[in-house]
Amino acid sequence: MKIFRAEPLRHYRFDDVRLGFFDRLFVTVEEDRPDLNRQMFKEDFADIFNYANRSSGKFFDISSNDEDLTERLLSNVHTRYGPHPVDKTVREWVEVIAQSLVWFGAAYYSLTDDTERDDIHIASFGSSGVVHLFGTHIQWVPKRTVRHWDRDDELVSREIRILDSAKVMCFVIPKAMKRMLSLQNRTLAAIDKHQFRVTDFHPQPTHENPNPTNHFDFSFWRDTQERAQYRSTRATGWNGRKYDSSKRSDFFDCHRLIRFRRNQLVLRDNILSQLSSELSRVGKGYNSEFIVEISGTDKLPSVAYLNELEARLIREEASFSEIIDYCLKC
Repeated sequence: MKIFRAEPLRHYRFDDVRLGFFDRLFVTVEEDRPDLNRQMFKEDFADIFNYANRSSGKFFDISSNDEDLTERLLSNVHTRYGPHPVDKTVREWVEVIAQSLVWFGAAYYSLTDDTERDDIHIASFGSSGVVHLFGTHIQWVPKRTVRHWDRDDELVSREIRILDSAKVMCFVIPKAMKRMLSLQNRTLAAIDKHQFRVTDFHPQPTHENPNPTNHFDFSFWRDTQERAQYRSTRATGWNGRKYDSSKRSDFFDCHRLIRFRRNQLVLRDNILSQLSSELSRVGKGYNSEFIVEISGTDKLPSVAYLNELEARLIREEASFSEIIDYCLKC
């Protein structure tokens, strides 16, 4: 086992990892594809910006006491689709962080200084195996096989990388939201596990009775599962991608939509707050008095206005189309 100071190992394949007893204490292997309902929820909830509405304008206010440093930081963030103007970079960065928080509960980024170009590069690395002990970030990397195209595969021993915390940015999901998602996922996991067990209730044909009568009420089974799903998602407001049920009223759907969108906006605003705090902290390594604050403009939907819409809906003063249009605002 090697213990040394180094930059984080950004990516490694879990199918090339050999986990031992102690590795499992630090490294969590996330399932590649969770069951259907949990996967759909995570995909929907992490999609906090509505790209169907590509309205023009500025989405974020960025205030700082060092605009040059702010530009250097935000113009060199490694996002999914490459470099963008700062406003678009922030939007994409927030969404990528949200996806990581919903799937893994944390997101990590590190800064790398490019002395030749006088640039600061910010790139993500996996949260599995990263712990924070006594003010220091440590990355536990288990034994792994490194594959090479021009020579034999290499077996690399276990590593404990001591990271420079001054250049590590850490984002975590809010505790209240983490508890809410954990409770929901436990029920969704049970629903997913038994979703197709209905086939167990088909009586088996025999030679004496090749077409047995089935007295099992399949509609009751379906209604029970649907009721369990709606009860489990009451706090988040997720509709389970069910849009055409005649059993739900428009009031029900609108209340659900407001609740779901509000949870997304709470997560968005929390990420913006963490982003301001983390950028200010790591920026102090270049300017000891550096402060930056990032907030959404009125081009983005707000929690306050959603609360107002909900109050108006209760008083029957808001139309369904008004609520849907605002909730689908980018």
